[in-house]
Amino acid sequence: MAGSGWPCHPGGGSGGSAPARASATLDAPPGLAHPACVSSTATPQRIFLGILFMITAGLLFPVMGGFAKLLGADYNSLQISWARSFGHVLFLMALFMPRMGWSLFKTRRPGLQMARSSLLFMSNLCFFYAIIFIPLAKAAAISLAAPLIVALLAWPMLGERTTRGRVVALMVGFVGVLVVIRPGGELFHWASLLILISATCYGVYQIVTRRVSGTDPPETSALYSGVVGGIGMLVVLPFVGQIPASLLDLGLFIGVGVLGATGHYFVARAFGYAPANIVSPFQYFQLLGSVAVGWWLFTEFPDTTTWIGAAVIVGAGLYIGWSQSRRRSV
Repeated sequence: MAGSGWPCHPGGGSGGSAPARASATLDAPPGLAHPACVSSTATPQRIFLGILFMITAGLLFPVMGGFAKLLGADYNSLQISWARSFGHVLFLMALFMPRMGWSLFKTRRPGLQMARSSLLFMSNLCFFYAIIFIPLAKAAAISLAAPLIVALLAWPMLGERTTRGRVVALMVGFVGVLVVIRPGGELFHWASLLILISATCYGVYQIVTRRVSGTDPPETSALYSGVVGGIGMLVVLPFVGQIPASLLDLGLFIGVGVLGATGHYFVARAFGYAPANIVSPFQYFQLLGSVAVGWWLFTEFPDTTTWIGAAVIVGAGLYIGWSQSRRRSV
């Protein structure tokens, strides 16, 4: 969450241009960029741009999910996940190779980079398969557990101490997850557990990303995050994939990759324009975007219990972000 101390890459501090600062946080997930990664004297206009970029990303990700849900009715989830990752790799190559050349692929931590990429691929795969069976808004609400998982694992995996208040907030947040999932209830669906696995994989992915942030350039880490799904899956694709049956389906496959990559880039630009503690709360706009896309494409609308659970998760996440931001400002 906001202010949790996502480390800047050397040279990606408060100085430099906005694009440079944006690239320094490109692989930082929403809410995990250090406020020092952006100018401490951000103007109201730049802050507004940062908020606008974050809100736009919150619209792009649900549309990507909607496309994946449409494709899931006729295509293997492995193929959809491959399209998401392959589009991500192509987008970042086009963005960074003109400036960095083949050095973009040089890494000093290949093992950890492959682990990161595998975690992100598993997160996408579980999410894309689960949304075939459950509404997008419910999936988005459960996915909000990812920042909570990061806060939970930061102590044992990174040695970052926490406070009693944050522990209580974590417990409250996970109660909110249970409210949305409703285990044992009549409306429980096993696919909800896949979304929780997806959120866990994404949370661990964020932790591992912090481990490699001091050794590899952020552009390289951003590229490698899609390698396992985009390049490695080419070996499996002939056995699980099929040629798109129509131009519409082809467009949806392309859209999944382009929207995912563009959404992550917009998140990076948001942190390049404004401090994380200002723009991070707007990541929850993704939940509203998922509600809108679910209603538009599938006539789905979340029930009252899902809204209550989502509100509890968001509240817990905002408290953790506020407390960490407050600690850093002291």
